[in-house]
Amino acid sequence: MSWASQAWARRKLSRERGVIYKDWGGRLPVALVYPNAYRTGMSSLGLQILYRLLNDEPDIVCERCFWEPSLLKAGGEPITLEGQRPLSDFAVVAFSVSFELDYLHVVSALRRAGIPLRSEDRDERHPLVIGGGPCLTANPEPVAPAFDAVAVGEGEAILPRMLPVLREKIDGPRAELLTSLAEVPGLYVPNLWPEGHGIWGGSRPPVLRQYVRDLDSHPGSSSLLTQETEFAQMLLLEVARGCARGCRFCLAGYCFRPMRERSLSALLDMARDGLSLTDRVGLMGPAVSDYSRIDDLVCALRSMGAKLSFASLRLDRLTDDLLRAVVESGTRTITLAPEAGSERLRGFLSKTINDREVLAAVERAAQAGLRRVKLYYMLGLPTESEQDADEIVRLTSEVSRALGGGKKRGEVLVTLSPFVPKAQTPFQWEPMLDLETLTSRLRRVQSALRLRGVATDGESPEWSAVQGVLARGDRRLFSVLERLSKLGEVDSAARGRGAVARSSGVKAWREALREEGVEANEYLRPGWTPEAPLPWDKVSSCVDKRFLQRERERAAAGLGAVPCPGSRCKVCGVCGEAESSSLPN
Repeated sequence: MSWASQAWARRKLSRERGVIYKDWGGRLPVALVYPNAYRTGMSSLGLQILYRLLNDEPDIVCERCFWEPSLLKAGGEPITLEGQRPLSDFAVVAFSVSFELDYLHVVSALRRAGIPLRSEDRDERHPLVIGGGPCLTANPEPVAPAFDAVAVGEGEAILPRMLPVLREKIDGPRAELLTSLAEVPGLYVPNLWPEGHGIWGGSRPPVLRQYVRDLDSHPGSSSLLTQETEFAQMLLLEVARGCARGCRFCLAGYCFRPMRERSLSALLDMARDGLSLTDRVGLMGPAVSDYSRIDDLVCALRSMGAKLSFASLRLDRLTDDLLRAVVESGTRTITLAPEAGSERLRGFLSKTINDREVLAAVERAAQAGLRRVKLYYMLGLPTESEQDADEIVRLTSEVSRALGGGKKRGEVLVTLSPFVPKAQTPFQWEPMLDLETLTSRLRRVQSALRLRGVATDGESPEWSAVQGVLARGDRRLFSVLERLSKLGEVDSAARGRGAVARSSGVKAWREALREEGVEANEYLRPGWTPEAPLPWDKVSSCVDKRFLQRERERAAAGLGAVPCPGSRCKVCGVCGEAESSSLPN
């Protein structure tokens, strides 16, 4: 173990509050790995909830590990923070994966830890390697060979049935353990499924996503505080999961159905506990402002002395109480996501808000004292034209004028992200725009915005194409990831540090694809049809595929998405088997 790794871990621990230390004696040791930088991982409420859930078990000790680019580039190795132990010391290594590009880091972490990359090459001498997280729930196939088991869905719903199996059989034959894990609802064991496309094993049904029905019965707040996160020294509260809106590009609106809320009383109880440590509270969820009692929650938290921050606010749900809370907390920036510049394209996405509503929301924000607006747009969306892209410039210019009250421009920042089709959504069959056109369109929009004094940032088209391949990929891509790890570290976290770093990483990726005989365009091209099997058909979000196809058809017809009512119905299939007569026309 390197001295640099130990010094780094101790330095991080010295700045944290809420760390859980447990003796290993008689306990099952679990390494909880977030395959990205510490700052990113510690900003994940999901990671913190899992850390707390596992350590709440008396016979389990859970320690955190991160894929820290600066440390690993300097020759360090992935070790846990709490005990500064290598991953090979643990009985279970559990990865929480939020981004497809972190698949590269999963493979890197295993190689650096001396753990065989493929499940089939591991036995009782090695840790059991488990994966979970949003992108693995949607499509685990590109990295499936690395995992002994993949949790499809929410940890709170899967752990109660998984942990007894681990306790009983972790020390026994590996084959017996995997067979038992495959019987746990929501656990996908890749080694027990042959490779290929579509539904394998004859009539074998896919592994169904598991989810929590009652959020109040599980913890929903952060337990660790540190200055070194996106939410420095902030108590994070999860107000809801899933999203009722059904924006057709968004994983949260389909792969995390139904929309579920925590009760106001449960949220306030968690806040009272957390406010003894900090006066800063961050409200988390896919669309925080859609919480049914958002004004009551905000007013109650403000009366308790909390300074509030919001993960996401809808333009059409900016109440006076929300705006006052943002301003009184010392924030002068509001983040909004029109997603597209033209009303036509927003309608196609089912982002049902018009220009007048966008500008009215910005004017109200300016009147409340907010002088800075961040806008999120996507480029390369299905049916997008050059005119649609140019509408981003027009709308942003109008937002800038509205922010200045018509007298001067406020400060507007724009993030431009290429559209990447996601599995388990209505747009899972859509292609990515070809790289040449996407790059040209992005540069034109960026140039026009710069001329208007608007700064831009966002994901590069090259790395978005890599993400697109991984998002819709199959198991053949794992050999590509293996080859990349053998060539040396492809630091996707450094892809934003200049053109040289970006082009170097993309070049290595393309070389690995070529060497393995895999064609990237196969995963990005048009022509995917609803009738053909999909790489991720081994798992199911529980949303009926016919419903997703109907939503795609409704988009083409200019119709809005069918919203999720958040209670039992038979429309999409999550809360009960979808009935053909209930599916929208």
